Amino acid sequence: MSYYIQIGAGAGDQDEGTNYQDGFTNFIKKDVQNQHNKILIVEANSLNIDKLKFCWKDFPNSKIYNIAIVEDSFNDKYVKLFYTKDDKPCYQVTSINKDHVRKHYPNSEILEIKITSKKINDFLLQEVGFEKIEYLAMDIEGIDFSIIMDLNLKKFDIKNISIEHIHFTKAQKKLVLKKLTENGYSYSGSGFDVNGYDIMFKKK
Repeated sequence: MSYYIQIGAGAGDQDEGTNYQDGFTNFIKKDVQNQHNKILIVEANSLNIDKLKFCWKDFPNSKIYNIAIVEDSFNDKYVKLFYTKDDKPCYQVTSINKDHVRKHYPNSEILEIKITSKKINDFLLQEVGFEKIEYLAMDIEGIDFSIIMDLNLKKFDIKNISIEHIHFTKAQKKLVLKKLTENGYSYSGSGFDVNGYDIMFKKK
């Protein structure tokens, strides 16, 4: 049994803004047919959960979590999420970083909702333990760098990692590459994002 995990799922393949395409979802539905594998879908914005339930309705081995993955430095049970109605219907830039939303929608009203928080290592330990993670895909709108740097790559057996990199500074890219390389990973091409915003790393 292996786990396939998407953190920051948006609306899956129910987003009209991406022509109803989602790289992770496309991959799972086409290539991962073994019902013994587990598919974990994490999305912070509750406004997308019904779409995700429809997206994965034919996969009883999938589980959807309406939680926000947060940095290790965050210690509250709940976290504020920021979004704007101008980003509907699928709210792709919802973030715990208000400035991230404002960067994309500088003239829009920024709204907030409160959601349960979970640190990345706590989530993986609770839901996966030490089972094999075949793919971990992360698109966490503005805090991808912090989460990948917090991720304990020595504790968890993760074969492939797809991360959104377009918000990284040059210095952050170097730090992420250094961490992944030191833990046995190498660059293996484009990640899951249909717009080409993700890069994939594979453990040797």
